[in-house]
Amino acid sequence: MNNRIRIIGGEWRSRVISFPSEAGLRPTADRVRETLFNWLGQTLEGKTCLDLFAGSGALGFEACSRGARQVKLIEHNPKVLAALRDNAQKLNANAEIIRADGAAWLRADAGVYDVIFLDPPFQAGLLDKLLPLLPAKLSAEGCAYVESGVRIEPPPGMTLLKSGRAGQVYYGLLMKAEHA
Repeated sequence: MNNRIRIIGGEWRSRVISFPSEAGLRPTADRVRETLFNWLGQTLEGKTCLDLFAGSGALGFEACSRGARQVKLIEHNPKVLAALRDNAQKLNANAEIIRADGAAWLRADAGVYDVIFLDPPFQAGLLDKLLPLLPAKLSAEGCAYVESGVRIEPPPGMTLLKSGRAGQVYYGLLMKAEHA
């Protein structure tokens, strides 16, 4: 494991997590995470968070570092999963790490979350299938952070509150339309 990324805020600010080199794994860049947590607020105290397609775990561990009450990281790749578990242990993170296919897990999960991080592999073409599921998975004032290789189009019932672009990555914050 030679890939490393630092946590940029909260209790574990400047701590480094490691992750393996695996196809399709693209950790959210520091400056994009900084923008995201400026949008969300610097603390996630008491929030429930879901990091679907967790990958490096940068978003989920960042949420833990910033006081989230509950964080679930969903990852299917066994090597990446092992790194997530290792990082969680090193940080003493209160995170639930689940091995599952992100799309199937989201469809089956009955949970409701305050923040959902949705960053599936771009080439898998999953966003069109997953975005319509988000309104039912978000708390009344919850939001979803989405990364994509194409411009983000909100599904029916959701509004794109904020968006940006960093190189080939489009990112945005979605909320239920009635609460935007």
